[in-house]
This record gives sequence, C-alpha cells and structure tokens, in this order.
Amino acid sequence: MRIGVIGGSGVYGMDGLEDVREMRVSTPYGDPSDAFLLGKLDGQELVFLPRHGRGHRFNPTEVNYRANIFAMKTLGVEWVISVSAVGSLKEEIVPGHIVVVDQFIDRTVARKSTFFENGLVAHVAFGDPVCPTLRGILLEASREAGATTHDGGTYVCMEGPAFSSKAESNLHRSWGASVIGMTNMPEAKLAREAELSYATLAMATDYDCWHPAHDHVTVDQVVAVLIQNASLARRVVAAAVPRIVAYGKPAPQSNALATAILTHASAVTMETKRALAPLIGKYMPV
Repeated sequence: MRIGVIGGSGVYGMDGLEDVREMRVSTPYGDPSDAFLLGKLDGQELVFLPRHGRGHRFNPTEVNYRANIFAMKTLGVEWVISVSAVGSLKEEIVPGHIVVVDQFIDRTVARKSTFFENGLVAHVAFGDPVCPTLRGILLEASREAGATTHDGGTYVCMEGPAFSSKAESNLHRSWGASVIGMTNMPEAKLAREAELSYATLAMATDYDCWHPAHDHVTVDQVVAVLIQNASLARRVVAAAVPRIVAYGKPAPQSNALATAILTHASAVTMETKRALAPLIGKYMPV
C-alpha cells in the first residue's frame, strides 16, 4: 500500500524521507506532469507528484490529470492527498488557513474528466466526492500540525488560468461556496474512477477579488503565501501518514467501480481491457 501526494513543487518530497528515488511512468493517456518521487517515511511508502510539473510548466487546463491519476494507480497508490492553493470566498477563511473540503462544484469545460469512453462506459457514485475517512484523517492531522483549520466546505473549480471577475466571485459566494481553485477537477473524479481514496487540503492564499478591503489577487501574493504554506503542508502530510497506516483496512473507495461499469465485458475490446487493466482488471480479467 502506498500513499500519494499531489501538489505544488513545495510538497515534492519532505524531510525524513528514506530510500528516495525518482520514477517516470508511461500511461495510455500520455505522460504525467513529471517524474514521481518515491520514498519512505517511518517505513511507509509515499509517492509525490508536482501537479504542474517542476518549475510550474503546465497551466491548470494543460495538466494531464488522467495520466497523473492512472500512473498513481499503477504505482500501487491507494490513498491520494491533494494539496491545493485556493482563494477564500468567506471572511472567516483567512489567507494561511486550511479548509478540509467535503464538496466540489465543477465549472471546468475543457478537460477530459473520465477514463471510460470509446466503447467502455462507467458511472461512479460521486455524491460524496472526497473520501470521508481520509478527510477525517486530514482534519486531525491539520490541527495537530498547528494550522487554523476549517471542517468542511465547498470548493469551486474554475477553468482558469485567469482569476475570477468580481461578478463571478460574488456568484460563487452566493452559492455558499467556501473556496475557489483551478485544479481539483477532474482530479477528484478520476481518483474515484481509479478507486483511490482522495481528499483535499485546500490552502487559502488570498480573498479572490470579492473582498473590498483587499487588493485583487496577484501571482506575487499567491506565491508569497504558497511559500509559507509549503512547510505547513508537509507537516500535515507527516501527521496524516501514521493515521492512514493505523486504519489497517483497504482504502474505503477501493471498490468504487463494483457497481459502476455498464458495458458488458463481452463488448469491450481486448485492447481496451489490456490498456485499462490497472483500473478494471479485477472486473474484466484479460
């Protein structure tokens, strides 16, 4: 069992890792964002991936989410911690705070959001889009790490790469959303299709553009808070790992496809079965 961490370059590894090595993974969907960093923390194997590539080379739409998640699956990852910079849509969520979100609103329009296409159809349940077990673990770990932490909230995922207009920001606030970001969709959907238990540490960097007492969000502002948050994120991950290990059972989403695949196995080509074996092999053996 391995634990995956997807985030910015600031969480590409952490103090105390042993047996560290890099690995590149090929997938049917192309190349992931970068090489994976593998290492052990107190004997537990962790797998890190910088979502935008080292040096932040890919904008949110350009990130190859399918390759990233598929590669995590092939590497034996069962749990995925997403570390994500977000804008705050609520006064009480101050830049520097963490929100352990429990819902998403997907406003992306230009991204591939499923593994199941071209003759293979599946509809996963997504009413609770993050794993409740992992979310609870991250909540405890975040508080242990000393972060001001908000329990639950809705993450609006916009397409980007431009930041919101004031009208958009106020619309999202009117929906009761807590934070806005550009990266967790379709990442969370794909993680569910891959039967990975996924949850998000949403790390507030700014007040989007709605707050009358704060300047509009800028890259410099985001980066300054990101640097502060990187160390905090690593501490949260370190506190979460022993809790995940102590769970001691298969990851809660490990059977998410059990009742989701509609296409009969006889109608699926052998080529598709082989290509998607890491996802569907236990349901459609080659």
